[in-house]
Amino acid sequence: MSKITKLFKGSSGSSSSKSKHHRSRGGPSPQEAIHKLRETEEMLTKKQDYLEKRIEQEIAIAKKNGTKNKRAALQALKRKKRLEQQLTQIDGTLSTIEFQREALENSHTNTEVLKNMGFAAKAMKKVHENMDVDKIDDLMQDITEQQDVAQEISDAISRPFGQEYDEDELLAELEELEQEELEDNMRSMGGLPAVPSSKLPSARPSQRATIKKRAEEEDDMRMLASWAT
Repeated sequence: MSKITKLFKGSSGSSSSKSKHHRSRGGPSPQEAIHKLRETEEMLTKKQDYLEKRIEQEIAIAKKNGTKNKRAALQALKRKKRLEQQLTQIDGTLSTIEFQREALENSHTNTEVLKNMGFAAKAMKKVHENMDVDKIDDLMQDITEQQDVAQEISDAISRPFGQEYDEDELLAELEELEQEELEDNMRSMGGLPAVPSSKLPSARPSQRATIKKRAEEEDDMRMLASWAT
């Protein structure tokens, strides 16, 4: 009875292993691969910290036994060298894993971007299915024609009514009228007043100083007013 049980267990185990192999044949998803790489990075980083602490311990042992026990000091230095080699190897491995993870992340990002761009292109195509380019051209032409008609109507409404006059002629006539009025005023006043032939008396020094001071005060007030504005 036990042999039969073992036989069925073996067959079920082989079938389950076959199903697992069948599932893994498709390969992991990008998210799973990135997650695994991050776990590996964390593990190696912890190993780095451990090795650095071990190296510090071996250095301390070598210093402690440098003069008392040279054999123990040399053994500590040898262990330090081996630990440093391991640390160097881990540094290189971490660089490789980091490069692989970044490349995988970029590939995954590009895949998502292309997928979304394809989705947007399909949506745009669906929107444009019900649009006819010829109908759009006709519609734009109709809109342009209606705008031209509206502009003509606005020009017609704003155009002044009645007879139009030349503005230059009107200005010339206005100058003639002003000249006639000036001549009439001069005749009524008996002509222009005579210009005095004698020289006007000059202002006294005290008056000149007062006028100069007043002018300076007015300049100062204008400067203050400009600053205030």
